[in-house]
Amino acid sequence: MAEQKKTLRVTQVGSPIGRYKSQRATLIGLGLNKMNRTRELEDTPAVRGMIAKVHHLVRVEESA
Repeated sequence: MAEQKKTLRVTQVGSPIGRYKSQRATLIGLGLNKMNRTRELEDTPAVRGMIAKVHHLVRVEESA
């Protein structure tokens, strides 16, 4: 059987206006650059670190 990879549903809920450039770049790296945009991302340590950097601007839901 193939292992099913865990994914995270990440939604941007905060505006990057007035934030540091590195936080804006992190949102773009996650594929988020407009309010309420949602992406399904693979649950990896790199993605978790990016989410931690902008945790105040995104909402995260665990997906199967």
